Order: sequence, then structure tokens, then C-alpha cells
Amino acid sequence: MAGGISIHVVDVARGVVAEGLVVRVERLEQGGRQLIAEGRVGASGTVAVLDGLAERFVPGVYEATFLVGDYYRSEGAALPAIAFLDVVPYRFGLADAAQHYHLPLKMTPWGFSLFRGGA
Repeated sequence: MAGGISIHVVDVARGVVAEGLVVRVERLEQGGRQLIAEGRVGASGTVAVLDGLAERFVPGVYEATFLVGDYYRSEGAALPAIAFLDVVPYRFGLADAAQHYHLPLKMTPWGFSLFRGGA
């Protein structure tokens, strides 16, 4: 698999992929951020807008932001007025742009797991 990143999101509370969840990926640079991509999780559980963007990923620090609260509200989940999880940032380093970085997110309204996967 070529370089770049892929993201796969599963709503483990309901046992489904988190279709519709909004994800932003930014490169953190001295003095600011550069938006690389923003999109929604599709029916496959992945963020298709990241496909073909390998050349935009150079070594550096990145942040993927997951709008978890908005997702659960859109699904009709009973959340308190102030959600326990609302916006989940995931800051990670990309050391070798030739490698592929797979970022799976498993989530509920009350917790999440993020890691570098092997896909």
C-alpha cells in the first residue's frame, strides 16, 4: 500500500460503522494549521476523501479531529446537554511519508480507542 493515511471508524456502542461522522485532518505547522482534508465516514466505515492524497502527507505532526458529539446527536442518541465526548482530537506524528498510516477509531458516547493499525 502506498503512503498516506486511511481512517476507519466504528460505533461500537451500536455495532455499526460510524457513517456520516465528520473528520478533519490537518498538518500542524509552526504558527498554524493546514487543512489536508475534511469529509464524512462512508458506508464502508472509511473516509474516502483521503484516497489519493498520499503526496500531501510529508513527515510532520498531524491532527485528525472527529466530531463524535454531532454524530451521536444526528443518530438520536440520548446525550446530556454537555456531552461527555464532543470533539475528539488525535495528534500523531508521521515520520516516514512512504509508509501507510492506518488510523482506526472505535467509539461510544463515553469512550474511544485510537491507534495506528496495520491496514
